[in-house]
Amino acid sequence: MKKKKEIIKKAKEIVKKEADELLSLQKRIGGNFVKAVEAIYNCKGKVIVSGIGKSGIIGRKIAATLSSTGTPAFHLHPTEGIHGDVGLVTKNDVVIAISKSGETEELFRLIPTLKRIGAFIIAFTGNSHSTLAKQSDVVLDISVDEEACPYNLVPTSSTAVTLALGDALALCLFHLKNLKPKDFALFHPGGSIGRKLLTKVEDVMLTGSYVPIVPVKASMKETILEMTSKRGITTVIDSKGKITGVITDGDLRRLLEKRNDIFKMSAGEIMTFNPRTVKKEELAINAVKLMEAYGITSIPVVNTTNRPIGIIHLHDLMRLGIV
Repeated sequence: MKKKKEIIKKAKEIVKKEADELLSLQKRIGGNFVKAVEAIYNCKGKVIVSGIGKSGIIGRKIAATLSSTGTPAFHLHPTEGIHGDVGLVTKNDVVIAISKSGETEELFRLIPTLKRIGAFIIAFTGNSHSTLAKQSDVVLDISVDEEACPYNLVPTSSTAVTLALGDALALCLFHLKNLKPKDFALFHPGGSIGRKLLTKVEDVMLTGSYVPIVPVKASMKETILEMTSKRGITTVIDSKGKITGVITDGDLRRLLEKRNDIFKMSAGEIMTFNPRTVKKEELAINAVKLMEAYGITSIPVVNTTNRPIGIIHLHDLMRLGIV
């Protein structure tokens, strides 16, 4: 038990150290950060992020975040760069070079070539007087007072600070470009993000003979048969074919608790008036939110004249990964 408490205490200390360094970073964001954002925003080419070791790993994440938020970017390994891959860089590009010490040998050898090409260089470094800082156009300070490591050796606080600064760059650019969720979705066509932000109601709704429909004067027998063959729900339409209500299996159960003569009633007498509906052009995720808000599992899809043209079920949305 004592060891368990010690582990929890130590973990909290580590998290606090990194959090304190992040708060310190917040105070250092100023004019140079704005210059970096403007350079990338006005970039006619792409963003190349370069670093080695832990800095390289963080650099790959920064490049991925930039790309996923509308700023084309990729990671260039410094060693591969000085052995030919620097040919990918043009004078229209912006390079983010990451080195805590600012004296990383591989970067030190790469920077002169980048400068000859004419790329704009942004340094992420913890040493503003380093070789990297002196050779860069803009310097962003990622210094930390101490790593979370007890010997101040393992990159922990410094990598957290670097990652946060990269996120800040990417999201400030996302904001400046005035991108919307639908734009973000275009960069994530696969996976749950793409499914949630790109899938429309018309992509998942049931149509044709799968749409449950009965007229207001339909008998209870007709209504129940329609419901049992169409997953426990039916829409009710008026004489003009417009939706006027819905009936669910829950409505029937509640009605049976109150009355014994339900087979003498018509669909119009037991339906729920003015049901929740969606249009086929809406995002499927909005239909999910509507279901959650009103505690329902199916929603009719209607056209511009309020006629039912489809039905959307929560279980289908769950199966497709929309939920």
